[in-house]
This record gives sequence, structure tokens and C-alpha cells, in this order.
Amino acid sequence: MTPRAPTAPTMFTIAAVERDTRLGKDTLRVWERRYGFPRPLRDDNGERLYPPEQVEQLRHIRRLIDAGWRPGRIVGLPLEELLRVGQTADQEGAPRTEPTLAAEPQALYALVRAHDVVALRRALMQMLLRRGLAHFISGVALPLLAEIGEAWSRGQLEVFEEHLCSEAIETVLRTAIATTPEMRADGSPRVLLTTFPGELHGLGLLMAEALFTLEGASCMNLGCQTPLPDIVAAAQAHRADIVALGFSMVSPSAASLDHLAELRHRLPPDIALWAGTPQTAMLRRGVEGVRLLAELADIHTGLVLWRERDMAAPGA
Repeated sequence: MTPRAPTAPTMFTIAAVERDTRLGKDTLRVWERRYGFPRPLRDDNGERLYPPEQVEQLRHIRRLIDAGWRPGRIVGLPLEELLRVGQTADQEGAPRTEPTLAAEPQALYALVRAHDVVALRRALMQMLLRRGLAHFISGVALPLLAEIGEAWSRGQLEVFEEHLCSEAIETVLRTAIATTPEMRADGSPRVLLTTFPGELHGLGLLMAEALFTLEGASCMNLGCQTPLPDIVAAAQAHRADIVALGFSMVSPSAASLDHLAELRHRLPPDIALWAGTPQTAMLRRGVEGVRLLAELADIHTGLVLWRERDMAAPGA
């Protein structure tokens, strides 16, 4: 149920926010749907009203976007985090621009815009065969998804077009995972992958599964939104060595860290708990006994360290 706004002269209408921040009304509405921020209240006529603290966040977001940051990296961050990012940018004196899409992802983007699903899947599979699975994820899928997400946030793509792209990548990844040969006879470690309830971004989880599989791990992917007690039960049934959870940029960092701490408490100490997150706030705070991964590429390093400790364990 949409919260009702209190009567207060400090609330901003959407037109006032647009004038103050130079962020268009359509952009504000798109961010609200995609990122869960801003979170306007409603007056008695159902019109959006924005609290001053959210407008202040939007001012800083606008400043960072002008400096080259992508909306998907910063929209929804707490004000203190936005201030820290801005201070870092000022000190280093370099704009946070990112390279434009390479030729291959750009061609894929054109196929998404043309709604040519068959050609998109074929092109994705060809690129995967040429590059290999790991390079396909880092050099094709992730840049393409980033561009798709940004185009969506700018109002240049429809939701169904984003879903079309995600579905095509998911289909190709599932095919690749199913046909990847066993790289280790013992299939270790045994990895359980999932997300907490409320986290709907399963494509990143699938990419993680692909990279774990390339490393010779035996994976059980439960998909998204698994209740905490079921994660514990599945980890024990699967005899998991590692439980790996995925978080998106819009996951509430404080609640996510609390849930990770609770899961760490419930899991046996011999089961490692990993969490992949792009959120600087989560990475900086951390949770005792939980390995936090900032990027998918960190899976390889984490497994090297895990195997070194496993080999050094008594009786290994």
C-alpha cells in the first residue's frame, strides 16, 4: 500500500525536483520502478511528493552522473556513500566514465533493439564458442547487460526488451553449463547457489554457477528467493562445502548483512559462506566468517584459497 504523505511545506513535487536536480520526470519514474529509489510519498490526489532527504540524494546523484558515473552504480546509495564517492572522484580528479561497448556487444545490442531473438541467441552462442565461457561472461554478457540496463534507465528501452536480452543470455549460459565437461574427478567443492527472499536478480547467480563449474565445482543452483531455513536444509542435504549468495545493487545493505550473519550462525562451521555484491557499503562493513566478492572474477581467487586451506586441513 502506498504511504500517504504528511502535510508539510518541506515536501517537493515532482516538478520541483525536476527543476532542482535537472533530472527529468520520466527519469525519476523509471528509477523508482527499476532501482526502488527515489521513494516518493503521495498526497490526497495521488501525486508524488519527495522528502527533502531524498532530494538531497538526487542532487548528489546528478553531480556524479555529470562526472561520468552510470546511474546503475549509484542510484539508491545512501547519502553518506554518495558523499564518499564524490570525495574520491574529486581527489583523484578523473571522471568515472566507462568505455563504450566493443563491436561485438554493440552488435548484440542492435539485435535486442530489432527484437530478433533467434539471431541474438545464435550470435551469443557464436561469441561464446569463440571466446570461451569465462571471457564470454566478462567481455560480452556483462558489458551488454550494463548497457541494456542503462538504456532502460534512460527510457530508451522497454522492460520487455531488457527481459528479451536476459532470457537469451540465460538460455546460452544454461546450455554452456550443461555441456561443460567435468574438470575435477571429485567435483569439489560442492557449491549451493541462491539468493535471499526479495532478491530477484538470478542472471548473476547463473553466471556465478558457470564460473564455479569451469573451476570443477559441483553446483546446485536453487534460483532466487530461498528462505533462510531452506538454505540451511539444502546445504546439509547437498553436503555443500560452500554456500554462495548473490546480491544486486538495490539489495538493502543493512538487512542483507544481518541475514548473512544469521545464516552464518545457522550453518555448520565447516561450510564456507560466500556473498557476491557490487555494493561498496556491504563490502566495507563485511560480516565475520563470510567471504564477500566484489566481482565474478573473484570466484577463481576464492577457490584457490579455499583449496589451499582444504589441502592443509588435518587428514587431507
